[in-house]
Amino acid sequence: MDDPTRPLIIINAAAAHAHRAWPIIRDALARGRIRFDTCEPAQAGGTREQTRAGLCEGYRIIAVVGGDGTLSEAAAGFFESCEQTENDATPRRVGEVEGGSKNGGHSGVLSDITDGAALAILPAGTGDDFARGLAGAREPLENWVERLIKYCRRPGADLLEGSPNLRVVDLLHAEIGDEEPRRFICLNAATLGIGAEVAERVAAQNGVVRKLPGEARFAAAAIGALAVWRERRVRVRVDGAAIECRTNMLAVVNGTYAGGGMNFAPAARPDDGVLDVMMACGVSRLGIMRELTRIHRGGHLANPRVRVLRGTRVRIEALDTTDALGVEADGDVRGTTPVEFRVMPRALRVIF
Repeated sequence: MDDPTRPLIIINAAAAHAHRAWPIIRDALARGRIRFDTCEPAQAGGTREQTRAGLCEGYRIIAVVGGDGTLSEAAAGFFESCEQTENDATPRRVGEVEGGSKNGGHSGVLSDITDGAALAILPAGTGDDFARGLAGAREPLENWVERLIKYCRRPGADLLEGSPNLRVVDLLHAEIGDEEPRRFICLNAATLGIGAEVAERVAAQNGVVRKLPGEARFAAAAIGALAVWRERRVRVRVDGAAIECRTNMLAVVNGTYAGGGMNFAPAARPDDGVLDVMMACGVSRLGIMRELTRIHRGGHLANPRVRVLRGTRVRIEALDTTDALGVEADGDVRGTTPVEFRVMPRALRVIF
């Protein structure tokens, strides 16, 4: 791969709006005279593998047609070695690999942002919350394609030195489970309790429901999740300070929005070097129904039982280990507590 301005476009055909989005993207790139390559992963997890393979081949622009889960997979691909096996998914950065160094040493390491690689967002998912947070509102797909075209037209040297439409964002590294923890990258936000239940219900929707706007699909799933609402007693530790309470709604936030436009932590920014932890402690089912009507504009924070903590590391666990909370990240259900998140500051270049 000898042209750093030629993007590799990864299309998640299973994304909610990919079939509608791709012809729009393809035609716009053709009009803009942008040469590109494409691939369509055949199975779950394929976006991560295709991202890693593309970076190993020399691509420096990875564009993703999909939703938040697909973006999250692609972000994970930036933090793996070319020689890394599928079973070893621990995120690695230059200087953190055994025998390597930041200035060269382990030839297979791609992940340091100084190599110039960037991720381009082409939203085609259900919520597209990370894109919504960067832009401040849900923008037309054409706006995101135009950003990619503008970036591709810049001289190759600028891809390495920086670009006016480039943003360097934080990521969250998560470990779920204690005995044999599973590790994954979270790009935008993770929710626990009712949020995981809603995500699971959204993923199971089919037929006419899948054709509805993302906000409507999340609202329909939330009604079902509220019907089985049940609080658990949990311990939340943020940078060493521990809080215990009864809850079924928590969020660990990097971006501004999650769950189809819910504004869990209005002050959250994806490049501030900290994570935001939203907790609703001791709020009844009726109270949660009320807050869900206000959460899109951040009005839930007026409730004294709702609080937001900030830090660089958080661990969440159920005090009764047999009654764990579900965990979802970027729309994908990951398992159950205990779970720990830590910030990876300024970890990924995003075209914006």
